[in-house]
This record gives sequence, C-alpha cells and structure tokens, in this order.
Amino acid sequence: MAPEARTKVFLKNSATALCAGVVVLSSFSLGAEAARRHYRSHHHHAPALPAAPPRALPYPQLPLPFEISGAQYLPLAWADVKGWGDDDHLAAFKTFRASCKTINAQTGVAEPKALAGSLSEPCRAAKSLELTDDAKAKTFFEENFAPLRISRLGEPDGFVTGYYEPVLEGSRTQTDVYNVPVYRRPSNLFVRGYKQDSVSLPNKGPVYRKIGRRKLVPYYDRGEIEDGKIAGRGLEIAWLKDPTDLLFAQIQGSARIKFDDGTSVRLNYDAYNGYPYTAVGRILIERGIIPKEEMSMQKIREWMAQNPDGAKELRRQNRAYIFFREVNLSDKDEAVGAQGIPLTAGRSIAVDKSLHVYGTPFFIEGELPIESERAKTAFHRLMIAQDTGSAIIGPARADLFFGAGQEAGRISGRLRHPMHFVMLVPKGLDPSARAARLPVPDPRPSEKIAKLFPQTPPAKPGTTAAAAAQDKNETVAIAGPVPLPVPRPAIDPAPEPRRPAKNRPHRQQ
Repeated sequence: MAPEARTKVFLKNSATALCAGVVVLSSFSLGAEAARRHYRSHHHHAPALPAAPPRALPYPQLPLPFEISGAQYLPLAWADVKGWGDDDHLAAFKTFRASCKTINAQTGVAEPKALAGSLSEPCRAAKSLELTDDAKAKTFFEENFAPLRISRLGEPDGFVTGYYEPVLEGSRTQTDVYNVPVYRRPSNLFVRGYKQDSVSLPNKGPVYRKIGRRKLVPYYDRGEIEDGKIAGRGLEIAWLKDPTDLLFAQIQGSARIKFDDGTSVRLNYDAYNGYPYTAVGRILIERGIIPKEEMSMQKIREWMAQNPDGAKELRRQNRAYIFFREVNLSDKDEAVGAQGIPLTAGRSIAVDKSLHVYGTPFFIEGELPIESERAKTAFHRLMIAQDTGSAIIGPARADLFFGAGQEAGRISGRLRHPMHFVMLVPKGLDPSARAARLPVPDPRPSEKIAKLFPQTPPAKPGTTAAAAAQDKNETVAIAGPVPLPVPRPAIDPAPEPRRPAKNRPHRQQ
C-alpha cells in the first residue's frame, strides 16, 4: 500500500482504536493543528479551514458589579427570602425614601464603594411615588432590587445588637448632684487629613492633640479625661448625675438631657479620642462576674451601681471617649444618624461604613428577645442603613435602632444574636448580568478534526477494534501490548569472610 493511503487509513481509524481501549500511535498525539498540517501536505484538494482568530488568554478581566471585602454572597429569588411577605413594606419604603433625600442631593464623584451611585436609580423612582398601599411598596422593592444573601466569609449568619437614645436628667451648671461633665469636641483634637473644625470626623483611626504648632501626640484616654485633663476649658455642654449614664450615652452615640426647668437638649456624636472601643460587658463575662447568657445593659448598670469603685476601674478599661454636639431637634424627632437624617425607630440600622453605603436596604430575619429576656420573637423586617458605629465591623453586622427611652433601652440592651442578612442590591448592579458578558470558550479542536475525518461508530461490546476493521476490509495500526517489568531477581547475599582469630593472652581471673 502506498504511504499516502496508509496514512489516510491510519488517521481514519485512530478514534476507533481509542474507543476500543487499545494504544494507538496516531497523529492525534501531535495535536489537532499538527494533524491538520499533516493531512494538507498529502491532500492538496482538502478544503482549507479558516484560521482561528487570535485569543487573549487568560480571559479579559471584567469589572465586578460590586465587591465587599471579607464577604460571601448568594443571589436569591424573592420566594426564597423567608418572611419577606410578612413585613410592613410601606414603613420600610417611607424610611428608604427619607434616605433618598440625601442620596438625590449628592453631587460630584460617587464614593468608591460597594453600591456607590447605584442607589440613585431606585431613589429617583421612589421620589415620584406617594405610596399608601403595602402591596405597592412591596412591588417597588421587588422591581428595583435583587435579594442577595450576605455574611462574613466562612460564616452562615450575620450578627445584630441594638441601640437607643437615652433620656437622662441633667443640669446646665455643675452642682453637688450633677457633677459629671458632658464634653463637646476640644479645639486641640486633630485628625490627619481633616481640618480641626470639620463637621464630620471619622470614628476610626488615630486621633492626636497638638502641642504647639507641629508636635502631635495621641489624645487623652478615658481615664485621663475623667481625671480632669480637659476640665475648665468651657467644653461642658451639660452635667449628669452618674458616670454610668454618660458611658451608656457614649455607647449609644446620642442622648436627650432634660433639665429641671422643663427644657431639654439633644446631643449627637461629634468625635472620639482615637482609642478602640472595648465592651465592658465582655470584660465582666471574662472575669466571671456576669454569665454570658445573662448579659444585658441592665445587668451592667446594676453591677456598677453596687460596685462604684469597680465601676470606675471597669469604665477605664474602655479607653475610648466620645464628644458630643448639640442638635436642633424637637422631642418628636428621633436622633440623627450618621447619614444626617433623623432615624426611624424599628427601621434604621447602623452598619460598617467602610463596607456599605447609607440608604442600602437590608432584610434581617431570625428570632430576637423583643417581648422579654427569654422570648423568641420572630423578626423579619426590612431595615435601612442610616448610621454607623465604631463597634460595628463586618459585612453582615448591624445595630438595630429602637427609639428613645427606658423601654427602648431594655429591648436593645439584651440583643446579641445571630441573624440572616439579605442585602437588597439595585438591579443596575445585578451580578448575573456580568455572566452574560463572559466570553464563550473556543470549541474543542477535536470537533474540527471530526469534520475532516468522520469517525466510525464505536464497536459493539466484546468486539476488538482489529476484528471490526477486518469485517470492513480495513487496516488498523495496533501497538503491541506493553510488557510488564521483569521481576527483580533474588540474589542471595554473599557470606562475609571470617576474620582470623587473633591469639589473645588469656586474662587471668
């Protein structure tokens, strides 16, 4: 047989031999492109295949619609969001619309953060709607957002705590009863990158005090401030009875102070001294003073009232100190959050501002001790991110705002619970849309080769490739069986030669 014919038969039957499980030495081992060149060199009449366009590998890096550091997320269908149909969506819509006032008023470059700028579309849609029906509010969220389950990487759930606005008794002047000062921001407090009189200072990172014109040192901690380091500078906004009241007002970030003459003042967070927040409740748990399952704000208050010296030492374990500013709000309004608008009790949450954007809706679902300390009240509610806090860190971490007063304080003080978090992402950032733009992989080279060399159907079970070829009077190249390695021969070890015995003198016993 001529070499050309043998080559043709050899290539034609390579696939058949492979299907039968035998070893074949074929041009497929050279790769699809080598086989195609080999065929063309012997068959000039074969149709030329179009050259494949140049391919940039690896695939182009398409931008992610959003990326939240340290988070894992899973797209959901609305039917899979547990408790979604049981919420008061109209109340959530009104809270979201309040956030939209500041979002619609934003100008300039959007902040480089997850969801930045994407909330403007649903906010424009909400601005033109005056909804009074819960079903329509529910439809608004479903048409403008996509649900996305979110949690910290490697964890199934998020975590919530609660906060409120304390209502405290106080005085404008110092007396024997009211002798705990509430300070405004000192003029010598300095944060790099900000002017000393900036309206908004960060609640994380180092804070300094200036000595002279240039020297910067860390600001005073809580113990130094309580010992009077900034006293007598006219920084006192008001005076309280109990340092524990001030501590919890600082933890909550806002307070109402009522005076004897019937007037009141509203205080809001303005700055801090640069030290990380340390939870006094965690210290009491670690010391074995209060069991973890019994920990609450009320328990901390009771212990501090019974142990004033221990309370002073415990407060100083939290070196962070908060400075306040007065805000012009009526008693009917709630506290102002970091977004700059009054919060909504039961609908506003504080989130990690380094990861999230104010105005983002979060559906939070699980069980919380709302009715009592041991109650498991079903909680499935759409909340709006409108505030932040130095202790709120992580992608699925939230502080639920419950309003003002003692009852709100009792409820929020007993919340430390894992919950499911579903973030509502504007549909303009739908993660599934990115998948539609991913390039489709090139077809496998074997498909191109198959067009040139039609393959015979696989042989029936029990029939060898050689027998199937002989039935059709065809020739097939089959490699011989691979021999097994020869077993290693057993070689008896050669006996070691004996050493001649030396004549040693006999040791006398």
